[in-house]
Amino acid sequence: MSRPARRTAERRPEDHAAQEPAPEPVPDPYDPPVPARELTAVSADGTRLHVEVHGPADGPAAPAVVLAHGWTCSTAFWAAQIRDLAAGHRVIAYDQRGHGRSPASRGYGTDALADDLEAVLAATLAPGEKAVIAGHSMGGMTVMAAAGRPGFEEHAAAVLLCSTGSSRLVARSTVVPIPAGRPRTWLTRRVLGSRVPLGPVTPLARRILKYATMGPGSAPRMVEACARIVHACPRRVRHAWSQVLDGLDLEGHVRRLRVPVAVITGTADRLTPPEHARSLAAALPNCVGLTELLRLGHMTPVEDPGTVTGKIRELVAGFLPGPVTGQEPGRATAHGSAHEQHGVARIREGA
Repeated sequence: MSRPARRTAERRPEDHAAQEPAPEPVPDPYDPPVPARELTAVSADGTRLHVEVHGPADGPAAPAVVLAHGWTCSTAFWAAQIRDLAAGHRVIAYDQRGHGRSPASRGYGTDALADDLEAVLAATLAPGEKAVIAGHSMGGMTVMAAAGRPGFEEHAAAVLLCSTGSSRLVARSTVVPIPAGRPRTWLTRRVLGSRVPLGPVTPLARRILKYATMGPGSAPRMVEACARIVHACPRRVRHAWSQVLDGLDLEGHVRRLRVPVAVITGTADRLTPPEHARSLAAALPNCVGLTELLRLGHMTPVEDPGTVTGKIRELVAGFLPGPVTGQEPGRATAHGSAHEQHGVARIREGA
């Protein structure tokens, strides 16, 4: 009796592939990275500020970059910049008082913003150590408010101002789509200063946020990232800072900002339209460039992170000498600049 033929199973390519370990997922550039170190800085009035340090250990080989976020945001807003810069820079980001993990306080005003920035610089930098400081929206106003102060002058090598202004924020805002004048200013003041809770992030909430703060071509993941951050800001904090921004007047402080300053704006910005950036560029004693990002809105570090990160790198290379590893100055990563990915020149530069 003959034995039955032994069957040899054929291994299909898909079976072989199934046995190989799956590749690690690529992190979303808008997911907040885990900091190398966390600490608390204490401001002049005792307010405690949450601070994150990303990148290499402290040392002269790691140039310092300090990031100050804007109204209703948090350190998470800078996720893409932190992720790109941390390979060769010591990146310091902090939550403005009342935002993120920094508790609210009774003190709201431009002096408090300046006090807080000085406290962060003192807590994270060695005496006399220089850093490039980038501020978005209210973070840019923080930098202006601190200009001329000893703690700022000791540490600031250069500054990047993103989507910000020094005065007349409500009067110049185009969030309310009617001609400029008293009715628009009145309506804008009530919209931006509303005490209404934002509630959960819904499709309608995303559409409203995109209209008010982002360009028409913003990708859904960008809108989602910004919505999560903005909706997490406490209602009382949002309202309290809106009153400060309503009466903002830092034009005198702009002239005290004597370090090299680069300015970025989006041409579709409804909260701080480009005329703010142009006025800043004209008034700054040492403006090293104005970049207008066509069809982008107020959230420029999220909408075009590659360009914003590139400007920070350029400032580090030009005004904070030292060995830097990682990407060359001014180059955007593949995920960073949607405009470069599509091969369309949508950046207008000026002096």
